[in-house]
Amino acid sequence: MALKKFRPVTASSRFRSVSTFEEVTRSEPEKSLTEGLTKKSGRNHHGRITSRRRGGGHKRRYRRMDFRREKHGIPGRIAEIEYDPNRSARIALIHYADGEKRYILHARGMQQGDTIVSGPGSEPRLGNCLPLIEIPLGTMIHAIEIKPGKGAQLARSAGASVQLIAKEGDMVTLRLPSTEVRMVRGECFATIGQVGNVDHELIRSGKAGRSRWLGKRPKVRGVAMNPHDHPLGGGEGRASGGRPPVSPWGKAEGRKTRKRKKASNQYIVRGRKRGKATK
Repeated sequence: MALKKFRPVTASSRFRSVSTFEEVTRSEPEKSLTEGLTKKSGRNHHGRITSRRRGGGHKRRYRRMDFRREKHGIPGRIAEIEYDPNRSARIALIHYADGEKRYILHARGMQQGDTIVSGPGSEPRLGNCLPLIEIPLGTMIHAIEIKPGKGAQLARSAGASVQLIAKEGDMVTLRLPSTEVRMVRGECFATIGQVGNVDHELIRSGKAGRSRWLGKRPKVRGVAMNPHDHPLGGGEGRASGGRPPVSPWGKAEGRKTRKRKKASNQYIVRGRKRGKATK
């Protein structure tokens, strides 16, 4: 993948960059593998906004992805490589030998016409999916299961890859992109290779309108509001707040809200922060 930059003829085009989509072979999705996608705009099942600054955006259709890869032993051919508006990675349309079609994540280096296969005993080649215990040490992998049979949960975004660094008994040790080192059961499946579209993080929007296409609404500073609307609002002249950043309801912002789960933590060998071991 490469990036296209624009001549700075306007303020919005000065730093703007977009993907060239050179790896994409078809613009229209497989209709049988798509379904309608209802916009939530940051609202929960009660209709209340729980995630602010979301809304609008271009209309999308959801592509049903095969994260389980349970068609074991049946070879499939990469028929098309497509753009997916619902994720940063590209997707590949697979035509299996039995006539079924499915979408999987496009791995870096995959070409139209390549053959892939999944299941125990498969060759550890690009795009193949097999149990972690059968993958050679040092191999870069993606789309990794955490629980056997649940489907891929780790390393699914553009450019993501995880390295298999050790095997011990029925467990394998992985080094994640966040530098976290964790253990996963050996019967969990993973796909060989790195997720494609590696230059995605280098894309610059260049203008506010492009964020609106993605469903991102503007963020207004609390100090720019009236005191009726925000605890940091008001004041004569330009006031900087005089207190730590808070939400409109007075809750401190920037505080971590994730609750640590013992069942998940026990498999973390080294945390992502400063290499400290997690208890």
